[in-house]
Amino acid sequence: MEGKPNYKTKQRTQLLDYMKTVPGQHITVNDVCDYLHRQGVSIGQTTVYRQMERMVDEGIVNKYLIDANSPACFEYVPESDHRTEGVCFHCKCEKCGKLIHMTCEALSGIREHLMEDHGFLLDPRRTVFYGVCEACRTA
Repeated sequence: MEGKPNYKTKQRTQLLDYMKTVPGQHITVNDVCDYLHRQGVSIGQTTVYRQMERMVDEGIVNKYLIDANSPACFEYVPESDHRTEGVCFHCKCEKCGKLIHMTCEALSGIREHLMEDHGFLLDPRRTVFYGVCEACRTA
């Protein structure tokens, strides 16, 4: 991909260092800004969003758009997990709003079935199942 070169700025390094501390978690731009501001780092939301988008383009971070009422979430992708066809799904609790990142072989079968039997290529990173999480069911 051609475009602007990715300069290794101090802010980008701080942002990436933070993302590496929260692998497997879905982080919003507001989460990043709040954390960095608590660390005394002066950085604007626009800068964070731009850097996150660049990291998405580079495959360092995944971006998830769950629904129109939720902000975009970002997740750090460790180098050992860099894949071109990573299969993960999401479950969103309709009571508490919790987003659960799910890698599941059984769900991968749904993707294969849709492709083989219906000619439909499902993007699992953009697939969300809605329901009620275990914590809300047992509360």
